[in-house]
Amino acid sequence: MRTTMFERYGGFSKVRGIVSDFYDKVLDSPSLAKYFTGIDMRRMIDHQTKFVSQMMGGPASYTNEQLARVHANLSIDARSYGEVVDLLTESLEDHGVEAADVAVIRDDVMSRKVHIVTIR
Repeated sequence: MRTTMFERYGGFSKVRGIVSDFYDKVLDSPSLAKYFTGIDMRRMIDHQTKFVSQMMGGPASYTNEQLARVHANLSIDARSYGEVVDLLTESLEDHGVEAADVAVIRDDVMSRKVHIVTIR
């Protein structure tokens, strides 16, 4: 029986660790931290854990329409989005996610850019 990437890496607890470290990096970035002023980071980490889990084949589901709706008023530019993708990639690598799996996740995140970036 074939297992998902989500199962191979240990499920929600592993993904939550990756996402927590990812947000530590994001909040340390002068260009990205501004997007999270006044945000409940525990809730954000929970949502992002589910989102990354979905990309890894886990039991969560976010539509592109939902992503567009929640990001519509944030004025996210392409440069900031690229930095987020790079920090997520770094966090995945830091947690031992294999290069081929990192590429799958990165490609998925990049495919959603059109739904999140509002300033071109």
